[in-house]
Amino acid sequence: MDIRAEIKSTTDPIFQKISKVVPDVEWAFHAPYIHKINKLKKEKNAVILAHNYQTPEIYHGIADFASDSLALAIEASKTKADIIVMCGVHFMAETAKLMSPNKKVLLPDMKAGCSLASSISGKDVRLLKQKYPGVPVVSYVNTSADVKAETDVCCTSANAVKVVESLGVKEVIFLPDEYLAKYVASNTKVKIISWKGTCIVHEQFTANEINEIKNQNPGIVVIAHPECPPDVINASDFAGSTTGMSEYVKKNQPKKVMMVTECSMSDNIQIENPKVQFIKPCNLCPYMKKITLPKILDCLEKENNEIIIPKNLISKARLSVEKMALIGR
Repeated sequence: MDIRAEIKSTTDPIFQKISKVVPDVEWAFHAPYIHKINKLKKEKNAVILAHNYQTPEIYHGIADFASDSLALAIEASKTKADIIVMCGVHFMAETAKLMSPNKKVLLPDMKAGCSLASSISGKDVRLLKQKYPGVPVVSYVNTSADVKAETDVCCTSANAVKVVESLGVKEVIFLPDEYLAKYVASNTKVKIISWKGTCIVHEQFTANEINEIKNQNPGIVVIAHPECPPDVINASDFAGSTTGMSEYVKKNQPKKVMMVTECSMSDNIQIENPKVQFIKPCNLCPYMKKITLPKILDCLEKENNEIIIPKNLISKARLSVEKMALIGR
């Protein structure tokens, strides 16, 4: 079998699955990379973990496991692979390294950052702890290892309220997303001391935009991510983590839906829910989109862009992530 026939036979089933959101002309470019990556990861005993915001050719084409930040952290702790390739952003790769310190963790593009993670440093957290002595710190997983090392327990949007209430205290320092903090505050009696960080994807949505979409599409169901501004969440029909949003669509099968989040999320869920019509006025994450098939192949071939974290920092930062994983959803 020549190489073209081999590529076609191994990738055609994937294309049949995602052809509604990936044009033929793009697939001709993607297919050879998908073939090479899937072959090479087996040879190197590598596992590819992908966040829900990855593009369909990555999410459905090469990922061994794809989900939200909480599930990715847990999966990283369980893998028997020698190499973890994180198709996500830098803090996700760091978190994978914290959970599997003896594994080689690779990030296809080291410039794949996060506006939330860059909004706060470990020094900032130390100053907050001085200002509010004795108040526990809950940090969103969208933070650096340095911040996690100063944190009592991490959370994701899937379990933020549960984590806060698990501490059994009257107030917490909640970092760094101010909108997620407001969402948590609206769902608990615990006083929330917040930070001024935001997600560059979700902060762009407005309630006026949501209401206009509803007026143009009678009966549409709007589901939003908790990182959105409060007025956007109030204008929506449901708010939840990326996994929560996905499960909502799968369970309820609305005739028409708008997902107030990153663009690729809608594409990936649409593939799995063909009877649902997706309206897609969405926002791209420029950091997530730095992860591409050519970069994934390159880092897997060369085993470069390895995540290195000092051992003493790993031991401190890992505790807060492990607590998050134990609390669960």
